[in-house]
Amino acid sequence: MARKVVFSGVQPSGGLTIGNYIGAIKNFVDLQDSYDCYYCIVDLHAITIPQVPKDLRKNTLEVLATYLASGLDPKKCTLFIQSHVEAHAELTWVLNSISYMGQLNRMTQYKEKSRKSEENLNAALFTYPVLMAADILMYQTEFVPVGDDQKQHLELARDLAERFNNRYSETFKVPEPLIQQFGARIMDLQNPGDKMSKSNQNENSYILMLDDPDTIRRKIRRAITDSIGEVIYTDDQPGIKNLMNIYNAFSGDSIDAIEDRYRGLGYGKFKDDVAEVIISGLKPIQERYIELMDNKDYLETVYRQGAEKAQFTAMKTLRKVYRKVGFIQK
Repeated sequence: MARKVVFSGVQPSGGLTIGNYIGAIKNFVDLQDSYDCYYCIVDLHAITIPQVPKDLRKNTLEVLATYLASGLDPKKCTLFIQSHVEAHAELTWVLNSISYMGQLNRMTQYKEKSRKSEENLNAALFTYPVLMAADILMYQTEFVPVGDDQKQHLELARDLAERFNNRYSETFKVPEPLIQQFGARIMDLQNPGDKMSKSNQNENSYILMLDDPDTIRRKIRRAITDSIGEVIYTDDQPGIKNLMNIYNAFSGDSIDAIEDRYRGLGYGKFKDDVAEVIISGLKPIQERYIELMDNKDYLETVYRQGAEKAQFTAMKTLRKVYRKVGFIQK
């Protein structure tokens, strides 16, 4: 029986945070045993903001190495670089023709990014959700692992699939969200009302997957908490709640067990232990990452074979799309 298809991707825009790991990569590893998974390094998306070319190439390989070091197995899933499968850009152009300006203009992330970088309001920044829809629909994806903040982009992919199917006949599967119910969103250590992001100028607001132990300890010690002094999982204590989510993700201990363990102990001991479970959890990943970055030939083998497999599936979809919109076959 054919497995259901899952698609997801990560931008190669610098070091990945533990938020990326807990909210995405850790879940990718779990999913590869049960689904037909396509995991993409979305370098086309990355150039919606200016990139230094040599840094983009370096970051792309680093994300691939991090994927592999975290437990993704190219024998179990398809790992590839987005720009290596030309069909992504080609399908995007077709989907642009059925995308409405008003719908794209309402995209929350576009509005946020346009406020932050008015001097860089390029067309790609406006239409990249269509590229994201093409990424998803290309592989007849049935499930997309998303956080609550990404559901709007998936809704666009669903709308475009249904719009194309209604106009040209059944072509795309309409994808569903695969939302982790707990701990999917790791928040900023300095402002727990915001999602953890490496784009924050305050380096104490995030922990990178490649941070050394002393840096991790320092950042956790400086994490914002409150004056209540109790380790309790409640929205009234967003900083502590965030640290408990991180502890849970790395240790596997339940929230109830964490509350019981630190009842009456204050925040000092709790923060020290949060740092240590992060360090312990990241250590094997960091060691494997170093080995992989020293073996560029292996990384090239993985992304070349992954692109070949992805291209085979993508072209089946693209040929069907081209035929239905009226293009003459080559």
